[in-house]
Parts: sequence; C-alpha cells; structure tokens
Amino acid sequence: MDQSASDRLNRAVAFHGHLCPGLVIGLRAVEAVMAHPVLGQADYGKLVCITENDACGVDAIQCLLGCSAGKGNLVARPRGKQAYSFFDRESGAALRLCLRASKNEQTSRDEWQQFLMDMPLEAMFSASAPEYEAPERPRIFTSVPCETCGEGVAEPMLRFEDGKKVCLDCQRHYARRW
Repeated sequence: MDQSASDRLNRAVAFHGHLCPGLVIGLRAVEAVMAHPVLGQADYGKLVCITENDACGVDAIQCLLGCSAGKGNLVARPRGKQAYSFFDRESGAALRLCLRASKNEQTSRDEWQQFLMDMPLEAMFSASAPEYEAPERPRIFTSVPCETCGEGVAEPMLRFEDGKKVCLDCQRHYARRW
C-alpha cells in the first residue's frame, strides 16, 4: 500500500468520476487505515469494510483498499453516518472511523473540500473499536427457481407463500408483518 497521496487522489477521482467533499472523506478514511499499525499492513483486497452510508467516500475505499460487494468485503450497514469500520480477519484488528467535522451553511463546497483535505486525521475522525464483529466470510448458496416468475433465487432469500417457493419480488405484501 505504498502509494503517494497524489496517486491515491488521482486513482479515487478516476474511479469516482469527479472530485467532491464526499470522496475526500473516503480518501482520508483510507489514509487513516493505512496509518494504522496493523490494518495498514494488510494486502490489497484483504480488509473488510462495513460502511454506514452509501455516499461518495465508499468509492475511495473500493478503489484504494480493494473492498467490494462482489468479494464480500464491502458490506453496507445503512445508518446515514459518515462512518466506516475496517476489519482484518487474519490479525483480528478492527477500527471504526466516524467523521467528526460538519459543514456549516456559510462554507462553500470548495472550502469544505479543502478543509477536509487539510484537516489532521485525529481531528477529522473519531477512532474506536467497532461495536460488532466482522461479518462472516461470503458463502455461495444454491439457486432455486421462484415458482412464480421462474428466476433463480439464492436459498436464503426465498420465502414460502401458499406452499410455493417465491422470490422477494413475487411475494405479496402483507402490511401487518413485523
């Protein structure tokens, strides 16, 4: 993970499509992970990231740390927070970063972006241990045809309705469910 800051920025912008404050937040989270004594030594693609948002910063984490939904090492835990938890399954090291800074209404987008770029990491993020464990490793499930639409569905996503195996799209809505 020995990339220069400008190389990381250029790669993140190329992946995301433009530079924006949200991307900078993810870029800075990557910097914090890379500075961590254990997590920073993990090989590309070996960390697990639980993201508490679906904002632009996630793209920096994907392209710079190799976390992706397809590999099962990027998992969304939507909480609407600029927070990311990182896990190294081999060492057991874990770190949760949550953005402390907030933009005031008088600050322009460009000023906010520059502020985020220049801010010391210790002031930018609170750092703590995640309050949950790393997710289990990805599994491959048997695909079963939905008995309504015929499309294949991973077994854990099937539902039974009127004695038939149905996918979530074909399952009839029941408003009294809890």
